[in-house]
Amino acid sequence: MDPADDPRSREVDVDFPREWIEFVDPADADQLIRADLTWLLSRWTCVFGKACHGIIKGRAADGCCSHGAFFTDSDDEKRVRSAARRLTAQTWQHYRRGFKNFTEVDTVDGKTPARRTAIRPNGGPCVFLNDPDFAGGAGCALHGQALRDGVHPLEYKPDVCWQLPIRRDQEWVTRPDGTKVLLTVLTEFDRRGWGSGGHDLDWWCTSSPEAHIATKALYQEYEPELTALIGKDAYAKLAELCAARVRGGLVAPHPASPPA
Repeated sequence: MDPADDPRSREVDVDFPREWIEFVDPADADQLIRADLTWLLSRWTCVFGKACHGIIKGRAADGCCSHGAFFTDSDDEKRVRSAARRLTAQTWQHYRRGFKNFTEVDTVDGKTPARRTAIRPNGGPCVFLNDPDFAGGAGCALHGQALRDGVHPLEYKPDVCWQLPIRRDQEWVTRPDGTKVLLTVLTEFDRRGWGSGGHDLDWWCTSSPEAHIATKALYQEYEPELTALIGKDAYAKLAELCAARVRGGLVAPHPASPPA
């Protein structure tokens, strides 16, 4: 294959200088937020159904839905179960009734059983993904139902689906003076976020200039998602700091985004 025809060859390397900022959550003095400004000020946007090449070669229509989505906790399962009840055979191409009929047990680490959305026979994709020519609407059936109901898709979709491509890591850390804070890190969900298998993805959008075409910065495009991840007050502070950094000039911009 000519390298020019290989979308992966146009991706930027995953290692490059990043700018970070730390601030205390205005609503919770025990939470310290560390935010990746290089990512949040990038011009990434979801290009599903447009410029997306998909993570498996020859399956661009899958986008990043070629595999089932693992649930993060029981609340995540309950939300998806409730949303799925709103779907019908007219809105969900692979309609199934019953939580255990549209989910299955797999494992993330090769050892620990975990439940995820099921995949179709013979290797996927996710059962909630409607085909491009489906009369009830292409793409994620849960996403489509949320739009029909006038709510944000994060209220219906599995956590991992609406959070991507933002990665949130949290851990309690002890400072030198013995105090503990919940460190919340917001950054890019790059190839390594998938574990060792991420390097085998045929294409991944966060590293591709083809997905860095938004007219607004990511922190603005993803206001609802970021608010859900860190809270309303913390998002307001984050937006204030991001805007100030734009005015001052970002020292380490994302290499996949166009020059400011």
